[in-house]
Amino acid sequence: VTKFYPNPATNIINFDIAKTSDNTLTLQLFNFMGRKVSESSVNSPKITFLLDGFYRGIYIYQLRDRNGKIVDSGKFQVVKN
Repeated sequence: VTKFYPNPATNIINFDIAKTSDNTLTLQLFNFMGRKVSESSVNSPKITFLLDGFYRGIYIYQLRDRNGKIVDSGKFQVVKN
């Protein structure tokens, strides 16, 4: 299970990735239109994304294994002043 905070996010969002047997995970972020806006290989249990280029709205994250299978997903909100 992945924890993410803060939600809603403004400038950054942190993901705490639970340890799995598969060490080749990829974390992908999508906007509410389904377009991939960011992707990162998981090489530590904590990942921080800077939200500089992100617009206000709902985003979806997907954690995928080496075969591309989704092992966890969820959504978070980005709010900007």
